[in-house]
Amino acid sequence: MGSGRGNRARFVLMTLGSAVGVACLAAVLAIPGILAAQDARMAAREPTCGRDAQGRCLRTDAAVLTLLDPLGSRPMTRVFIARGTRHIPPPPGLHALPRPGELFVSPRLHDVLRTERGLSALFPGKEAGIIGPRGLAHPDELYAYVGVPRGKLHQSHALTSFGEPYPPSPTVEDGTLDIVRFTLAGVVLLPLAVFLSVCARLSAAARTRRLAALRLLGLNTKGVQRVNAGETVASAVLGAALGLAAYELINQMVSRVGLPGFKWYPSDGTLTLPTLLICGLGCPALAWFVGRASARKAANNPLAVRRTAVPKPPSKWGLLPLVPGLGIVFGYCVAGAMGHAPRDTRVSSVLMPVSVVLLGAGLVLSLPVLSRAMARRVAQGTGSLSMGLAMRRNEVEPGGALRVATGLVLLVYAASLAQGVLIELDQVTKHESPVQMYGVPLEGLTAEQLQALPHVEGVRAHVVKGRAEAKSQVDGYTSDITALVATCGQMRAVVRQLGKCEDGRMLRLFDSDDADVEALPKPGRVYSLALQNGKDHRAVPLKVPTEVLRYRDQPGIGAISAAVVVPPSLLPADYRPQFGELTLLSSSDPGTVRGVLDGIGAVDPTIEVLPAGVNVEALQQISIVKTLLAVGMVLGLVIGVAAYLVAAADRAVERRAQVTALALLGARRRTLRAVQVAQVVLPLAVGLLLAVVTGKAAESSYLVTGGGAVFWDGDGVPLLLASAVGAVVVAALGALPLIGRRIDPELIRRD
Repeated sequence: MGSGRGNRARFVLMTLGSAVGVACLAAVLAIPGILAAQDARMAAREPTCGRDAQGRCLRTDAAVLTLLDPLGSRPMTRVFIARGTRHIPPPPGLHALPRPGELFVSPRLHDVLRTERGLSALFPGKEAGIIGPRGLAHPDELYAYVGVPRGKLHQSHALTSFGEPYPPSPTVEDGTLDIVRFTLAGVVLLPLAVFLSVCARLSAAARTRRLAALRLLGLNTKGVQRVNAGETVASAVLGAALGLAAYELINQMVSRVGLPGFKWYPSDGTLTLPTLLICGLGCPALAWFVGRASARKAANNPLAVRRTAVPKPPSKWGLLPLVPGLGIVFGYCVAGAMGHAPRDTRVSSVLMPVSVVLLGAGLVLSLPVLSRAMARRVAQGTGSLSMGLAMRRNEVEPGGALRVATGLVLLVYAASLAQGVLIELDQVTKHESPVQMYGVPLEGLTAEQLQALPHVEGVRAHVVKGRAEAKSQVDGYTSDITALVATCGQMRAVVRQLGKCEDGRMLRLFDSDDADVEALPKPGRVYSLALQNGKDHRAVPLKVPTEVLRYRDQPGIGAISAAVVVPPSLLPADYRPQFGELTLLSSSDPGTVRGVLDGIGAVDPTIEVLPAGVNVEALQQISIVKTLLAVGMVLGLVIGVAAYLVAAADRAVERRAQVTALALLGARRRTLRAVQVAQVVLPLAVGLLLAVVTGKAAESSYLVTGGGAVFWDGDGVPLLLASAVGAVVVAALGALPLIGRRIDPELIRRD
């Protein structure tokens, strides 16, 4: 603190830089804790049935039915509860179980029901209260407890208590969470390590000269390293405290506003002990090692430092990590191009992270080598004074390019990896079929409901599927087939193309898009189809015919998916299959899908509906993953830009003496600015170009190993190139003001 205003300013900058880095690190480390807290609350409210020593469910007259419906792309959960005679503790967030006709909803669902009156049919009863935060995964969850009379629920489960060790469906699956961790590590943690190293080495040249002076005055080698490390650790400790405090403040503000598709309670993001230890001890430990390493040169050879000896050229061993990294990713790319995508995910799950780490490390370590080689070649062939001065400086001091360009280079490289993850997620969520299918189980449906559901507004076709069984006379093994109960007109309304169909005849069904003829049931075999009419049960034999009816089903959803078609005229009057499902079809327009689901709920809100291709839990998970990746990209952008600004400003300050000497020798200010821009822009451009190439190769190899349908995606290349060009332009503009107007010869005399 007593070594002048410049040193105090450097200490403040190091502290602020450490604070920014620690705040970003705490945000990344808090994400698993937020997801775990949400999963714990979901597990605590899960209805369950206690079991006896034989594993049988305890006898109880209380019942529960949980239905999950899509409201747009968000899941909406309805828990129907029929109270019994025994007292059952209520789930978290409620003071008592709902009585018949009572309704408890989450705050978000309370607002939705006030604006969308059409949803009221799905929630029979009168609102009696709001579910507390302990009973909700997050503040925006759509959740409701509905009280119904006993005997009203069909397909229900016995209820004795609430709470399970694990949630039925985690907020983010473990495999997906591993991808998020890996991507965030590349997008945030790699640039963060560079940024913290840059902050720990501010004014490195001036500090190295001061440390060399201490060594010449008699301080031993370890003492010099401890002086520098102690100063660095002091700023890191203070920065860690400020960064943790800043994170807590940001958590309180952002959690109340929320992010697109992801919201949490402030307590979920509270700093945990592992996060405090990693940020409070890990960052100072990193500063300690960086401080000792940066003082090693001054401690070992102080005379060379004081006399400004020419530094040793960077070792070509820095190119070594690029070789195996590029070998792995290009190998996967070639395998994908030749149609031999790898199927062994265990090997790929190891090789892909290894290749990504090797490429990231190779980008960092190869920049000084490439910068020096390019600078020497350009300096030998150029006739420009400013270009020659700039390239000779980069040739002598190639490490300067590393400090300035590394943050932005790693950011572009990580952005390409994140793009690969988003492409794979888009393949999962893409719904290309123009038709939406809904499956309604026949078990529990009354005859009136079966007649009303096909007339729901928006439904344009329907068929009934039954399950027919046959028992082998040889080994007693039971096999089953799906029997389609429909007329020719109903089938034409369901499929894309239908062959010659005659009503009144039972036929085998064969999808023309499916070449597996062996999958057809054998002619002459007899299956038994169980029927019911609400009061009576009976079974009719179905003998598989020889004739085949060819058709082309709806792509991606399989609306027919049956082995034989049975005309309704062949079945007894007023009878329908006992086991199977009613299949409804509508347009895949989101508004139509929402209207059909609301119409089904209006017939009976307890009917279980399975919309084909609409996995609302998966959609919610993907929305959360995209939000987390966007947060990681924003943090990476902040860190990368901050690292560039700090390194560029610090490098300009360190070069003031050299700039002054050139000015006294007669160099014009325009020439000096051109030199400064060229010194930064050329190494940065080379690094960014290398980052785009290696990033796209890593992205393509990730898609090849992911098992998706898309291996090569060129849509993101213009964006990456535009980002790289933008970074170069910003770097050039940022270098212009770093040449001051005032020439201070004192800088040379003092040195």
